[in-house]
Amino acid sequence: MKKMKGFIKFFYNTQRSFENEQDSLKNEVLTGDLKHDTKELKIIFERSSDIVFREFKVGRQNGTLIFLDGLVNTELIDSDVLKPLINYGNDQIIPPGPQLIKQLFLEKVITAAHVSEGQTIQNVIDQVLSGDTVVLIDGLQQALFISLQQWDKRSVEESSTEPVVRGPREGFTESLRTNTVLIRRRLKTPKLKMEALTVGRLSKTNIVITYLEGIADDSLVEEVRKRINRIDIDAILESGYMEELISDHPYSIFPQMAYTERPDKVAGNLLEGQIGILVDTTPFCLIAPQTFFQFLQGTEDYYLRYPVASFIRIIRYLFLIISLLLPSLYIAVTTFHQEMIPTSLLLSVAASRETVPFPAFVEALIMEISFEGLREAGVRMPRPVGQAVSIVGALVIGQAAVQAGIVSNPMVMIVALTGIASFINPSYNLGNSIRILRFPMMILAGVMGLYGILLGAIAIQIHISRLRSFGVPYFSPVAPMDTDSILKDVIIRAPRWAMTKRPGLGVNKKTTRMKDTLRPGPHQNK
Repeated sequence: MKKMKGFIKFFYNTQRSFENEQDSLKNEVLTGDLKHDTKELKIIFERSSDIVFREFKVGRQNGTLIFLDGLVNTELIDSDVLKPLINYGNDQIIPPGPQLIKQLFLEKVITAAHVSEGQTIQNVIDQVLSGDTVVLIDGLQQALFISLQQWDKRSVEESSTEPVVRGPREGFTESLRTNTVLIRRRLKTPKLKMEALTVGRLSKTNIVITYLEGIADDSLVEEVRKRINRIDIDAILESGYMEELISDHPYSIFPQMAYTERPDKVAGNLLEGQIGILVDTTPFCLIAPQTFFQFLQGTEDYYLRYPVASFIRIIRYLFLIISLLLPSLYIAVTTFHQEMIPTSLLLSVAASRETVPFPAFVEALIMEISFEGLREAGVRMPRPVGQAVSIVGALVIGQAAVQAGIVSNPMVMIVALTGIASFINPSYNLGNSIRILRFPMMILAGVMGLYGILLGAIAIQIHISRLRSFGVPYFSPVAPMDTDSILKDVIIRAPRWAMTKRPGLGVNKKTTRMKDTLRPGPHQNK
């Protein structure tokens, strides 16, 4: 046993010393001795079969090309880097010196578009792992970093999570540069800023903060930048990591940042003074700050005529209330307040519940949990069979439960209508919050009836009113009150020509976004 402990201790100390040796190597400066520098890099990249070290000669000098196989375009390496270097000169000696790098290699030899320089081992490691090609020349204390990145990526397709009848069919991909280009196509102005950051000790994930200078509040931009720079974590694998780490109220059930796959939605929010956060390797862009009412606004609202868009918004608010309160109201009325039901309807409900052995609360709880299970099964199963299984499962289980006398017909209708109402919400993350809140509201209704529902609604309202998203009140423009915004773009959407000023959300001031001209009408055609 002692020998085993000694062996484990020896192995642990050896591993620690090896890791410390690697860390110390990373901080070293390139010496210009090609053999020494290459040896240190090979120690760091030991057991990494995808890291390629390609030796060559430029004149009489030795050189080494380092790149990550699979992240670079090898054809461009051959044509723009390796071939020009090998063919350069006729047995010429390349004297060392930083000026020579700029004048000779950058201007006369290497034909690639993007070339930069670095002087430390850590610079070389970061650039290789980012997909750049590194050139080391014997006698030169600088490394050349050539951007020839290329990897397999998904093409630009329509967003599957935010489909629209009218609007662009482009959606973000997992490529950060593709996503920034999709936004640039819609906002062709130098005021559109794209600030690059790197987060994650191991993942080195590229982050881009995008905003419109002069429209987004400077203090808001600085706050977003500060919160992201404060993150110290091993890896950022998806934008959900960022959302949880920089939100104002991480313990709240309500989302304080929106995410979207649609570049047109991001562009629209930037024009209102908000900030987009793009994360490499994910197609979802975070938008901050966000208010409660913005989660109920769809992208398509701004592409339809304003009477139609306003009608759809009112339907959304109505069904939001239904998805939250309908099962609770049914439990409260059938359990405590039967006098509120018309006599004929009461007799029909009583007759349908005559064979049901459970109280209304237990009946609703069984059906809601079953519906949520079917819903998750439909999402997680393979797409060709997922929808069929969820629909058939709901029909079969519902019919069998009614025939077995476990639940009543009215309860099946209530749960089905609640499920339909929950799908109308355009924001999936707000919909999840409502799904969870439905259960405590049902418990309050089963214990105290309508009084419990009222207390639950008041508690939710108090909680929402206390929330903030990057300092912006979550329930604005209702609390604090902004009459102009409420009348124009909350419950209804006013005509485009009536919304001449940007909302006060995250904006330096209510700047004008269009000229306050005459309303469009027949007189303009005269």
